[in-house]
Amino acid sequence: MINIISKFSFNNISNERKEILQPLIDYIQAKKDQNETIRLNFICTHNSRRSHLSQIWAATMAYHFQVKNVFCYSGGTEATAMFPKVAETLTKQGFDVLKLSENQNPVYAIKYAEDEQPIICFSKVYNDKFNPESHFGAVVTCNSADENCPVVFGAERRFPIKYNDPKAFDGTELMDAKYAERSLEIGEEMFYVFGSVR
Repeated sequence: MINIISKFSFNNISNERKEILQPLIDYIQAKKDQNETIRLNFICTHNSRRSHLSQIWAATMAYHFQVKNVFCYSGGTEATAMFPKVAETLTKQGFDVLKLSENQNPVYAIKYAEDEQPIICFSKVYNDKFNPESHFGAVVTCNSADENCPVVFGAERRFPIKYNDPKAFDGTELMDAKYAERSLEIGEEMFYVFGSVR
């Protein structure tokens, strides 16, 4: 994973995306300056792909840049399951992924560092008891969640940071490449976000 992170660069983020990401950077910076806990809940319709990738990469980059007291969550407007290709993609990109259950909505433990607790991932609604009820920033990662969640109850701020859904390539020969591409795009943008915090 260090090899992947070493290839990330601020220069790869377009000015348009930097403008979209700046309010999130400002939110994290303000929390850090006040010595407050930083809670981010990444929200997408089904909590199956983009929201999990965003949660995991955000936690990874907070650790990488030593931004303390960051806790990352994810949820949806409905619960389904974390799509298996997400776990497979993250494994190929250097994360340790352990599947803890085999039910319709499996639970995964995903480690990004040897000395840190794993992230527990499963599909849930954004206001599930597993997630914070208040004092968090809501990062909306898909168009439909943005439309379906005009208000995210309990959120201090709402940040629409949207990514194209790799689901569009499910079952095609481009599937592996597109999931890897989306994961790295999210990872590099979270690299920019946490690398911009002083």
